[in-house]
Amino acid sequence: MAPVDKQLVVFDFDWSMADQDTDRWIFEVLAPDLRRKMKTLKDEGMTTQMHASRAQSLREAHARGIKREQIENALRIMPFHPAMARGVDNLKKTGRTTFLCLSNSNSVFISTILEDKKLTHIFDEVITNPAEWKDELLSLRRRVDPAGTQHTCSVGCSPNMCKGEELEAFLARAGKEFDRVVYVGDGSNDFCPILRMREQDLVLCRSHRGLSSRIAKEGKEKGLKPTIQYWAGAWEVEEIFATL
Repeated sequence: MAPVDKQLVVFDFDWSMADQDTDRWIFEVLAPDLRRKMKTLKDEGMTTQMHASRAQSLREAHARGIKREQIENALRIMPFHPAMARGVDNLKKTGRTTFLCLSNSNSVFISTILEDKKLTHIFDEVITNPAEWKDELLSLRRRVDPAGTQHTCSVGCSPNMCKGEELEAFLARAGKEFDRVVYVGDGSNDFCPILRMREQDLVLCRSHRGLSSRIAKEGKEKGLKPTIQYWAGAWEVEEIFATL
């Protein structure tokens, strides 16, 4: 695709920018039985409880004596392809692209990884679930406070965040029209925001994951407008970014 003057690149984080799922990875490394409990919950279809499950798993890990340093070290060794780091850094250097992170992970996990990969300069804004260290316990909160006004998504976003509403709110805050929006995602919860994109926009969808399934099953019916380009490895995203 030809370069444009003003461009927004929106990144999911897990399995999109990074090559793993942050929430699951730390338990696979540090407490596999807690990872098994999370998988069982997902397999039973209890996806609306996943954020609560992550928070509870962190509390259980803390009770076992798993330290902040261990969690941070696990995040630093999580797979992150060098081609992705090069691709986003080179595109950022052109000065024509605004980067937004829109993730169902949490602020501590994302910031720890970005700091380790020397990519803290990439994102103009990171929209995710808030988290903070309280001594050795990582405390999580929902992006959408359960005690406050809830989002109105009817596409299937989880209760803690509607990525479609968050994208529209960011575009309103930005106060400018982007010539093109590029969305890089993999999960079924990335379907909602891409439904709100235009014909001149581009979706970089990771193959054989939840988003690709939803596009195949629901895209035409829901009137999906942007161009869809599929990728499997980070090196392919790097190649695409070199053309933007």
